[in-house]
Amino acid sequence: MDSLDDDDLRRIGSRREFDVASTGSGVSSIFGTDDNLSSTSSGDLFSSSSSSSGEIPAAVVADAVVPRLVGPIPSGEFDGNEGEELTVTVREKCVGRNNKGVTWGFTSIIGRRREMEDAVAVIPGFMSCTCDHVGGCTAPGSRTSGEISPVHFFGVYDGHGGSQVAKFCAKRIHEVVAEEWDRGGGEGDGWRNRWEVAFSSGFERADNEVVEESVAPEIVGSTAVVVAVSGCQIITSNCGDSRAVLCRATQILQLTVDHKVPDREDELLRIEGGGGRVISWNGARVFGVLAMSRAIGDRYLRPWIIPVPEVTFTARSEEDECLIVASDGLWDVMSNDEVGEVARHLLRRRRRSILMDETPPAQAVADHLTDLAYRKNSSDNISIIVVDLKSKRRRHPVQ
Repeated sequence: MDSLDDDDLRRIGSRREFDVASTGSGVSSIFGTDDNLSSTSSGDLFSSSSSSSGEIPAAVVADAVVPRLVGPIPSGEFDGNEGEELTVTVREKCVGRNNKGVTWGFTSIIGRRREMEDAVAVIPGFMSCTCDHVGGCTAPGSRTSGEISPVHFFGVYDGHGGSQVAKFCAKRIHEVVAEEWDRGGGEGDGWRNRWEVAFSSGFERADNEVVEESVAPEIVGSTAVVVAVSGCQIITSNCGDSRAVLCRATQILQLTVDHKVPDREDELLRIEGGGGRVISWNGARVFGVLAMSRAIGDRYLRPWIIPVPEVTFTARSEEDECLIVASDGLWDVMSNDEVGEVARHLLRRRRRSILMDETPPAQAVADHLTDLAYRKNSSDNISIIVVDLKSKRRRHPVQ
């Protein structure tokens, strides 16, 4: 891993060979540029705010209690037998209870490519329901688990052969996933299966719509890495070689596994078992064309290139720092550890010094990582979303 000097960490948001134009934040942000060289955006995601579809009054349920036994009680202090143990209760709360809001920022630039084929989607509150209903609550049955709160959606789509499929995915996938979730039933232990079905069916629907609506020629496709963030869970769905990682305390957790040949032996066996071939042509590629084994679109390479995502679940922790979702324009030139080191260092420093009108820490990290990737000679489009998972704190200038 390359070492990071102080000059690197001071170059927040700087640009030598490209400019990043700011756009206003809003309820939702979807970017897939044709002529624009770059785009950035930052905003706030408040876990207590209404989603675009509206809120209903918060549901209130009884706090959960958990028995805990504490030592023998001395004689004379309790109207029971000597040495009898007293049962007290400890109240549980959702991990996300203190996250009044998370902040986000992103960049998406053409880099050294001739065409911009990446697209980004940020949809605050794309769903609104209780933590118990979403599933995976760290304190099921507690008061906080029964409160209505939004689930946020972040997606990065890396197109190939053209930008049409990536832009279509940025506009559509969060909608079909939400629709498929609503169709599902059951709660409790079946929540993981419900999410898996929602993402798998949603990706399949988007893939079919690309054909039905003549979105793009059959040689055009896109990767899709998306993340749904609830109060207690980080749910990822990945199809292709973009990636999501989580910075937790001193750890860097890779939440998705790239669908890249020949790195994935299981994918290689699947392709060859179906009569396909992986040919070395500027690296290992399916039939010498695509370096990834899964994508949306690319109908001319069926059944070897498939739109089936892999879904993972990660329980949120109080130690979570940030989530980074990016196209391979970042990961081709920077390791998970290097990206995590930069993000953690810069986030903590910016949180300590941020003023009302300053760039949010998450946006500063996205800008800086983009600049680093470009200066490390990334040859691809670069799209990065950074989600600051710590509670939002604004500091006012000292009068």
